[in-house]
This record gives sequence, C-alpha cells and structure tokens, in this order.
Amino acid sequence: MTGVFQASLLGLADELGVGPLGASVRRTYLDRGAWIDLRRGWLGGADTLFQRLAGGVPWRAERRRMYDRVVDVPRLLKFYDEGEELPDPVLGEAMSALNRHYGEELGEPFRTAGLCFYRDGRDSVAWHGDTIGRGGTEDTMVAIISVGTPRPLLLRPRGGGHSIRHDLGHGDLIVMGGSCQRTWEHAVPKTARPAGPRISIQFRPRGVR
Repeated sequence: MTGVFQASLLGLADELGVGPLGASVRRTYLDRGAWIDLRRGWLGGADTLFQRLAGGVPWRAERRRMYDRVVDVPRLLKFYDEGEELPDPVLGEAMSALNRHYGEELGEPFRTAGLCFYRDGRDSVAWHGDTIGRGGTEDTMVAIISVGTPRPLLLRPRGGGHSIRHDLGHGDLIVMGGSCQRTWEHAVPKTARPAGPRISIQFRPRGVR
C-alpha cells in the first residue's frame, strides 16, 4: 500500500532541473566537527521527478536480520553504483552540480546514488550514521534530495541528545558534512498520521554507504 501523493502547485508546474547553490545554501554548524547545509526547493519540477521515479525505478523490497529474527526493511530501495546509468537525466545533472559546488571542499566527487521509497507513514529508517566504509573513520559528505510529500528528517548527537528536525520534500536538498556521519545520527521516524509517499536520493563519494 502506498500513501496518496498530493503534488504541490509549483512542483508540477516548474521546469524539471536544479537551481543555483552558492549563497542560497544555508549552513548550520553542529558540534563535534559536524555541519549540515540546507537548500529549500533546489530541484524544480520535483513532483514530476517523483512520479517518474515511483513508476520507473526497479524498486526492491529487502529483508534483514534484526537480533534473532529476519524482518522486512520498512521502505523500498535501489542503489546505483558508480558507472551505472541513473534512472533519470536530472539526477546526473544534480550530481554534476553538487560536484561543482562541493568538489573542492570534499576533495573528491560524489559517485553513487542510493534511492529510498517511503510509501506511507509506516515506512521509516531508524537512527543511524552512514558508517559502512570510509564514513566510519573519515569526514565525508552525504547529499540528499527529497521529492514527494515532506517527511521529517531528524538529527541528534550520537549516543542521544536533543534532536534537530527538518521536514524535507518537493525538491529540498540537505547535505550532511564534516564528522556528521560519525558523531551524529539521522532518522526518518514512523508516523501514525496520514503521510503521502516520499523518495530520497542520496549522493555519496566512493566507499561511503
């Protein structure tokens, strides 16, 4: 079952494509060497992209071991490794724009794209950092574009503490940088309230998952 998607008036009317970055990006410095950048509405025509991805990506339902049992992963997934053709040309445009803006600071390009489909409020991702591979020991960046219905992305210091909330959807961009993957955690919580579907696209450098 997928929640009902209600497009925004601008999300369908705007031409599909990325906007400027530069001074339009708002950076917030966290503690422990972590920071986040936020750019609202970076992707024009985001609702058009949502509809293309929802119907055109070969989504996978996965199961994972959780303690003594195997459970369904509460979202659909698709990973595009470096060199694989992305499911829509605008994602290649977005990756190129992110590399132009962040390449010098990051010291390397974004190379992979992971997609998550949150079908309704029952789909979620628990508190975690992207610490598989180099993200567990090195500063890095993870850039996320959200299309579809906004859902809360929560961030908190690793080990617990006061959380920061950003409702992301309709083409919003958030970039987690510095030590964020090692020293902070992020989550998309379940909700009992009616929630439409959302897709997140995560761009990462080589060796970060």
